[in-house]
Amino acid sequence: MTGLCILLSASALAADPRARDLGVPFEGTPGPLNAITDVAGVTVGHVTLNEDLDGGRAVRTGVTAVLPRGATTATTPVFGGWFALNGNGEMTGTTWLEESGQLEGPVMITNTHSVGVVRDAVIAWRVRAGGADASGYWWSLPVVAETWDGYLNDINGFHVQAGDATRAIETARGGAVAEGNVGGGTGMICHEFKCGIGTASRRVAIGGRDYLLGALVQANYGLRDSLRIAGVPIGQHLRDHRVYSDSGPGGETGSIIVVIATDAPLLPHQLKRLARRAPLGMARMGGTAGNGSGDIFVAFSTANAVALGGAVLARAEFLGNDALDPLFDATVQTTEEAITNALVAAHDMRGQDGHYAKALPHADLIRLLKQYGRLAPARESP
Repeated sequence: MTGLCILLSASALAADPRARDLGVPFEGTPGPLNAITDVAGVTVGHVTLNEDLDGGRAVRTGVTAVLPRGATTATTPVFGGWFALNGNGEMTGTTWLEESGQLEGPVMITNTHSVGVVRDAVIAWRVRAGGADASGYWWSLPVVAETWDGYLNDINGFHVQAGDATRAIETARGGAVAEGNVGGGTGMICHEFKCGIGTASRRVAIGGRDYLLGALVQANYGLRDSLRIAGVPIGQHLRDHRVYSDSGPGGETGSIIVVIATDAPLLPHQLKRLARRAPLGMARMGGTAGNGSGDIFVAFSTANAVALGGAVLARAEFLGNDALDPLFDATVQTTEEAITNALVAAHDMRGQDGHYAKALPHADLIRLLKQYGRLAPARESP
């Protein structure tokens, strides 16, 4: 039996190319790293669990943590909003997020059957990290989201432990974000290609001021034939190694979690509006949010930290609704590019019971983009 637990902070640099390196064309101007961590203060941590067990069992899973305010996430909330396009999935803590408009603590992403242990671990972390609230009681409703990795992972073995969630939080850093087969995305499949974690960002100019908006996705949705990249029907040309070609679900049964972060000053109802635009990026890729899919989106703003400091009377700054269109555009663009980056970064994986998921072949992607006249000059990612 061989085992491997990998801790990956956001600053872990991957040698693999990203979608822009291969010539995939995208709209908009990315931030310096083209990652959610371009939004100042946001940190990301991954814990990756990769282990071969006896009897054909395999551990291919993990945890990803997104901390809206880095080290001060435990004590200072952010304004937030969420949206479920199709609800065959889970994101805990959303009832209070909807009620209060505040996201308190990190956003955690893992596999479907590990939501409980990760949620409990976040509560324990917050107990250790900060003081009780004004009532004198410890109180926390963490936001923990999931997608199902049971095709490649021994999901009923419950291999994610509380310490894994804690390490993902405590090793979260700014900088470049590891993508593909990492963290919560370790065992995920998208459009029947190996997939996982992806990220992207955009610069947005509004009213003479510059803002940043970033997305991080855990992509695990979609069938092969529907996959489109830059408008090209990639999936219809690459039919080999389809996960569900011989047996398995006859329709969409996957899921996606998208986390949107921005430093633009927005109120909770405006952030909900951003969250509702993220599915349009998924739709550009060919996602249709079928009956068996859990497509859940959350957005937060790192602005207004002083207003969220707990004062009885607080004043918050926010953009007018008429100024939001550039942020809507950026949300769609970053979601689309983050999913593409997740596909490009992933590697072939064999897992539970010998199940196999092939990664998107880069050479074929480049060939098809060129064939359809969509290949951009390959350029180095930020």
